[in-house]
Amino acid sequence: MSAMIQIRTLLIANRGEIALRVMRTAARLGIRTVAVFTEPDAHALHVRAADDAVQVPSYLDVEAIVAAAVASGAQAVHPGYGFLSERAPFARALEAAGVRLVGPSAEVIDLMGRKDAAREVAERAGVPVVPSYDPEADPTTFAFPVLVKAAAGGGGKGMRVVRDAGEYAEAIAAARREAAKAFGDDAMLVERYVERGRHVEVQVVGDDHGDVVHLFERDCSAQRRHQKVLEEAPAPGITAELRHRITSAAVDLAKEVGYSGAGTVEFLLDTRSDDFYFLEMNTRLQVEHPVTEAICGGVDLVEEQLRVAEGHPLSLEQGDLVIHGHAIEARVYAEDPYAGFLPQAGTASIVRWPSGAGVRVDHALESGQVVSTSFDPMLGKVVVHGPDREAARLALVDALDRTSVLGLTTNTGFLRALAASDAFRDVGAPGGLDTAWLDRVDIPAELPAPTDDLPRVLAAWTAAMVRASDGHGTAYVADGFRLGADPAPTTVELDRPVVVHRRPDGTGTVDGLEVRQLSAAEDVLDLVVDGQRVRAVVNARLGLDGRGFVEVAHRGQLFRFTPPDRLAGHADDHDGDLLAPMPGTVLDVRVEAGQQVEEGQVLGVLEAMKMELAMKAPYAGTVTIVDAAVGRQVPLGHVLFHVEQEGSE
Repeated sequence: MSAMIQIRTLLIANRGEIALRVMRTAARLGIRTVAVFTEPDAHALHVRAADDAVQVPSYLDVEAIVAAAVASGAQAVHPGYGFLSERAPFARALEAAGVRLVGPSAEVIDLMGRKDAAREVAERAGVPVVPSYDPEADPTTFAFPVLVKAAAGGGGKGMRVVRDAGEYAEAIAAARREAAKAFGDDAMLVERYVERGRHVEVQVVGDDHGDVVHLFERDCSAQRRHQKVLEEAPAPGITAELRHRITSAAVDLAKEVGYSGAGTVEFLLDTRSDDFYFLEMNTRLQVEHPVTEAICGGVDLVEEQLRVAEGHPLSLEQGDLVIHGHAIEARVYAEDPYAGFLPQAGTASIVRWPSGAGVRVDHALESGQVVSTSFDPMLGKVVVHGPDREAARLALVDALDRTSVLGLTTNTGFLRALAASDAFRDVGAPGGLDTAWLDRVDIPAELPAPTDDLPRVLAAWTAAMVRASDGHGTAYVADGFRLGADPAPTTVELDRPVVVHRRPDGTGTVDGLEVRQLSAAEDVLDLVVDGQRVRAVVNARLGLDGRGFVEVAHRGQLFRFTPPDRLAGHADDHDGDLLAPMPGTVLDVRVEAGQQVEEGQVLGVLEAMKMELAMKAPYAGTVTIVDAAVGRQVPLGHVLFHVEQEGSE
């Protein structure tokens, strides 16, 4: 049992919205906070929000962060989630320095942080586990499909679904590379893959006095490449009997290892049988913890973590915990779901997050902020709470409609489409969404992005306003737009010419559609278009010559309209070029100039934002250009390889 301490100063070994989340609770409890930051984050929101801040070479530099904790006089360190939160060497280094980790002991982190060791603990606790195979065995003896996953970590890294023996060698090699880079350990587990499964996890909290309680379950079945997209609590369609079995299993597992602090026990629920299997235990707070806090009447899990770290018993009694309504969380990422979920980078020119009753947003993104590929692409989390699931689902759709990030592409429009879909509505019902649904379906067909028709009207109306204004590139002022344009129709150049007729009374037409302006202020344009009200954030940057662009965020989706450059020639034909689809690092080069390749053959592998992309030959031919080397950083659009097609002249 740990000695009692009083936490007066808390160092937070994380960044962004994670650090800000911990700081909110610490500030309410009167605890002084110390942030750490790397050079790119010197002016970040979490640095400005802390009482003090210390620069470190890396968020993964154990020695530097422990030294910062000691120098700042911190009695404890909160690791957040990600980075060092599940690194036993970090816990040991803090203990040696006399600083308390807000989390379990190094021994428990070691034990539960490895999927192979955690599997053995689950078996001892009587918790069912997925049937497995020896990774070194002959794959022709496996019952496919199987799931190859890193023994030392989670988060979808080092994980591959393999559907036949012929794919196994390539898949396990890629998973080993990814695991070694992410966790410093390439050990693998191979388990039976449940095709129609749901991801159900249980929030537990334990103390050093032997008590463990659960705060019910969450459903995280909406996943893409094993990365969670939408999370909710409680899990839809779960019976009281199943809830009792799965939460009891989680508590039994936590008690088996003497768990202390907040943790999550993850299970795979077979939708065909209601059998469930232990997957892993996350020995930290989870990204999706706000939905649990919402349905448990506003319980503050960070406060409970700090209480346990000080040596106090839990303030929570299992019998007092009841479910209040339903909550859903959407993870907003800098990625393009309609282009293979490729990570994005750039400057967020204008950012608007939703607010109001039942809405919570955890974020660290503000207007003018640069988003790079140096860190995880998650920008924030939009969380809603309602009296029941359908009310919460509809509230999430509305909240995502009011989420606008201009300047770079995000997945907000995709999240909105997913939340509004029948598949997500029917989670827990026969034929509803499961963990592999997003990987099986054609995303643009099943969850289409909103069309650009209405955004083009908004952009054209804005461009006409700019033309009629003083020419400084924006039509939005605090007292509304100055109406005084010539009533004659004008043609504005967007991606194509659009005819706009604006009358002095704020009405008019855009390409013949009737438009009535309700307001235009602070980058928000509110119109009635052909009888339909449309309100969106718009960013217009147009010069007196009409050059520039207009951006519109509509239903979460970013639309950018740029007039064509009439002086520019036609683009060169780049057929056969394999371009870097994002800034990244070359992980592997498998060919050399002059080599013959087959269609679909992997030429090299690029990594960015924790994702590997295999660069494959578009057709059979000869590699004529190899401008890639292992470890090289390449910019967006860099020509990595060129393949000359067989038979071409």
